This record gives sequence, structure tokens and C-alpha cells, in this order.
Amino acid sequence: MTETSTDTAAGPVAEHAPWPAGRYGRRREQRRASRSTVAVLAVLTFLAMTFIGARLYRAYGDGDYTASVTAFDEVTDAQVAVTFLIRLPADGTAVCLIRARDKTGTEVGLEEITVRPGPDPERTMVTHRLVTTGRPVTGEVKGCHPA
Repeated sequence: MTETSTDTAAGPVAEHAPWPAGRYGRRREQRRASRSTVAVLAVLTFLAMTFIGARLYRAYGDGDYTASVTAFDEVTDAQVAVTFLIRLPADGTAVCLIRARDKTGTEVGLEEITVRPGPDPERTMVTHRLVTTGRPVTGEVKGCHPA
């Protein structure tokens, strides 16, 4: 009795392949990127990310015209006094949107005010009395922008 080998594959690729040899064509050799190509791509990626980061920082970063509420007091059924600190450029004037909300979150007061720089434009303190249509529980600065 003679035995016939069912293994017609030759070579290391066919020995480890899960498919019959020759059935799906010749296997391609893997190409590797050269070190210089990888380095160039890394540098280009770094430059692109730096550019995007700089653009986003200019648009949304900690720049001029930033305001933060330090206090809201003198709360009555018809008003709230909002005190906030604003950062202005030395020669800049800002327009800020001040609002008040009641305990349900409904807006009960909204006003746009003009802010001029104080003695220290980087730390200009402003107090504004906002008239409301109901009893507010908070006073906020929604945002400031150049006048």
C-alpha cells in the first residue's frame, strides 16, 4: 500500500496558512516604510497639530474679554446686583451680557452693558444692578466681547 501526501504546498507561507496553497493566488510580500518616510510623516503631523492647537487657542483660549462672577447680592423680587471681574486690553471696551435666573432656571433678567477699563485693565471690577421680572437666585455673565 502506498501513501499519497495531500500536502502539495511548499514553503513556509503555505505551511502556516489556513487556506489551501495556490487557491487564492500568490501572497504578496509586506513592504516596510523607510525610516525617513516615517520621520517626515511624524514631523508633518507635529506641525499640523501645532497649527491646529494655536488656532484653537486663539479662538477659545484664555484671552482678553474674559469675565468671572465674584458675587451676586442685593437680591429682591425685582433686582440682583452682579459683581464680576473682567480682563480687558488697556485700550479696550467690552460689551457684556448679564442675566439672572429664578429657582426653576427660567431667565428673569437680561441686559447688555458696556464696560470700560479701570485703573488696572487686567482686573477691572464691575458691579451692575440688573432689573428682573421675578425673584432671582443667581446672577451670571453670559459672555463679553469687544465693543
